[in-house]
Amino acid sequence: MGTSATERFHDKVVLITGASSGIGEELALQLARAGARLALAARRIERLEQLRHRIRDSGGVEPLIIACDVTADEDPARAVAEIVAHWGRLDIVFANAGFGVVGSFAQLSLADYSRQFETNVFGVLRTLQAALPEVIRSHGQMVILGSVAGWTASPGASPYAMSKFAIRALANSITPELALLGVRVTLISPGFVESDIRRVDNHGKLHAHAADPIPHWLVMSRRHAVSHMLRAVAHGKREVIITRHGKLFVWLERFAPWVLRFAARQMAASRGGYRTEPRTG
Repeated sequence: MGTSATERFHDKVVLITGASSGIGEELALQLARAGARLALAARRIERLEQLRHRIRDSGGVEPLIIACDVTADEDPARAVAEIVAHWGRLDIVFANAGFGVVGSFAQLSLADYSRQFETNVFGVLRTLQAALPEVIRSHGQMVILGSVAGWTASPGASPYAMSKFAIRALANSITPELALLGVRVTLISPGFVESDIRRVDNHGKLHAHAADPIPHWLVMSRRHAVSHMLRAVAHGKREVIITRHGKLFVWLERFAPWVLRFAARQMAASRGGYRTEPRTG
């Protein structure tokens, strides 16, 4: 992050959901270095404890950690109440918690799609709605973690793509509404970024030692990706596409969609079927 980004986050009270690993963890580390006052929320409280020690030992302001499951109706509201009680306000929300369900349409059940939407769509909604009154008071910012999959869908990932298309529609709809209330909205749409998401199965269980199916040369480091994300948030951008290949896919979807349709047909024909459990890709 540059100086302007550091200044933007200094002393801001920031909530990050899904902060226990991957992009959420890196957001916490970089925001702590920028002087933010953090509230870190996730289901895995032991991982949050480790992260809190890292931030404190590196000289950052000790964060508030909160056990929070965004699929539980009461958890995001309780988290916001804890933040206000502890820090006195809430300035910025990163709705980051999410995972991916994969498999061919013929293999997947309605329950698979429902589970995907509970976290990636309704979990985001619960988080934003719970935080909205406080963010309006602070004239703050809502940051939504989407995906390039919200622009272009690929075979074997229909639940995930559907959820991210929905998130992009949500961001596009609420951005002008919340602007009238003094709240900025930024949608972050990454391509392949270093994280645990491709090691999480269809039930949300992490397989930490599973190999990443994406070639390493195509995966952007989370440090580099988060730096780009925070720069966009600091400048109040409406949406930012992260990774060069992500920008290429979005460009093709907008201006040459037939290329992606042809590639999708080739991909589906070459694979013939898609695994659902455990998810390693």
